Amino acid sequence: MTDLFQAAGLTPEAPRPLADRLRPTSLAEVVGQEHLLGPEGPIRRMAEARRLSSMILWGPPGTGKTTIARLLAKEAGYEFQQLSAVFSGVADLKKAFETAKNRRSAGQATLLFVDEIHRFNRAQQDGFLPFVEEGIVTLVGATTENPSFELNGALLSRAQVYVLRRLDDAALKILLERAEAMEGRPLPLSDEARDALAALADGDGRYMLSMAETLFNIGSAHPLTTVELGQILQKRAVAYDKDREEHYNLISALHKSVRGSDPDAALYWLARMLAGGEDPLFIARRLVRMAIEDIGEADPLSLLLTTAAKDAYDFLGSPEGELALAQACVHLATAPKSVAVYKGFSAAMKAAKETGSLAPPAHIRNAPTKLMKDLGYGAGYAYDPDTPEGFSGQDYFPEGMERRVFYAPKGEGAEAKIKDRLERWAQLRAGKS
Repeated sequence: MTDLFQAAGLTPEAPRPLADRLRPTSLAEVVGQEHLLGPEGPIRRMAEARRLSSMILWGPPGTGKTTIARLLAKEAGYEFQQLSAVFSGVADLKKAFETAKNRRSAGQATLLFVDEIHRFNRAQQDGFLPFVEEGIVTLVGATTENPSFELNGALLSRAQVYVLRRLDDAALKILLERAEAMEGRPLPLSDEARDALAALADGDGRYMLSMAETLFNIGSAHPLTTVELGQILQKRAVAYDKDREEHYNLISALHKSVRGSDPDAALYWLARMLAGGEDPLFIARRLVRMAIEDIGEADPLSLLLTTAAKDAYDFLGSPEGELALAQACVHLATAPKSVAVYKGFSAAMKAAKETGSLAPPAHIRNAPTKLMKDLGYGAGYAYDPDTPEGFSGQDYFPEGMERRVFYAPKGEGAEAKIKDRLERWAQLRAGKS
């Protein structure tokens, strides 16, 4: 079976990137994916049984998706055929399926690996279905995007989805040790710089080896410090797609950290979003929403502070204005929480739709004309501030509708006094009725 390097038309003597030279030759050599490739891992067990099912490999860049597919075909005895959804069209798909048909007639199974499979449109994805169902190809698709959003349900129902994890420090350490063994020399890094290199890789093994190759090529007479390493290597841009799943994952993490009263986690996710290039005003809008939905009357100041933070960012811009967002974020996370207003308004909206067009009771209707006064509009209305308790206890619900309780504070923060006040008024209302 031709490997990827030979398939590109290059001879073994041609210069090869370090990441390519270190490409594993067996599934056992793949690091960081033990949950899939360990002794009890589902992919390892399929390879050992030499019977493969179609699958989608979902994970970040540089975690081994292409390598796993290639080695899976090798160890299961399948012919490996690769397509990229970025460069392939309908003609390429037809050719691949026709070739797989011919192989099948000769008794040879085909593993069709499709990189970036989420880039195929819905119709192209549907085109795989008959060939997968008939067993002409075993499909292995690779994607960095959430398959639930990017792939057809029909295709997903015919394939197992396996999630690849970003490489942890232990896996990255193994890759560096392999690189040093292949080069026959250690990387010129201090212990702190070595840790910084792993942090820069951010779980991407391919990127880690690319940086290591740069350091080997440059060479150094002494171990580089973290500062010197930063001068040689450009800081990697944070992996963050503002219109993709990661956007929603991070804003959800921020919102739930605030709701869970964890200011440290909230600040971390806020920083992650800003470092990734998120629009600060999008974050500001979400902070206002948190103040309304999760805090409400438990701390009414939260709404004022979040809208002020939005105005402060508008006025200052980045980076100074980001501190206003951080201040609002911490305030929300440390504020008492209440959804009483949120629930009350939702219940009131439901009641409003159910009761239709019931009119207000006559005593609270305005009576600007004589006719309206003659009809009893405004008759018997009590002006609450003039009553001894400052509370009249009159009924303000429509005639024909029983009194309902929509707003029921539990007594968090500022709502403790409101709860006491409402209970006192309820007693007064009961006494008057």
